[in-house]
Amino acid sequence: MYEVVVPLTVRALVAGDLPRLGESPSKVVAMGKELERAERGEVDYLAVCTPSGQPVGFGAVDYLKPPGGATLYQLSVIEPLQSCGIGTVLIQALEECIRARGIPFAELGVDDASTRPQRLYERLGYAVTGSETGAWDVDAPDGSVTRYETTITLLRKQLPPNTP
Repeated sequence: MYEVVVPLTVRALVAGDLPRLGESPSKVVAMGKELERAERGEVDYLAVCTPSGQPVGFGAVDYLKPPGGATLYQLSVIEPLQSCGIGTVLIQALEECIRARGIPFAELGVDDASTRPQRLYERLGYAVTGSETGAWDVDAPDGSVTRYETTITLLRKQLPPNTP
């Protein structure tokens, strides 16, 4: 077996990245709206990129909720590169953004139908704090948009402050 090591960079996700991510039309529209929020400073939206600049993972942090904390969301790594450490790099970068603002904790939610990400979050120090109902639009194979509803497991992590 051969091993290839590729350096990764983390940068702000930009509108020009959206067509290259392979996401559904509905998700691209939602991501565009989140980039507008990033321009207002309400969120940070990051991309983990290969040396060519191609995003292979992305995610955001919302500073408006919950009160006193921040919420990680839309965390994604392209399927062929999952379980290679990219998600860990992404989450650590988002946590750095949170700490830079002096916010003491991060929250995130994971769809109960998808247990694999929860194992990563728990390995990174997130603990289950409850659950809630979640819903969002998804694109059906026929091009229509349907509403997906599920139960979301909520997780939280206390973040140590940045040290000078």
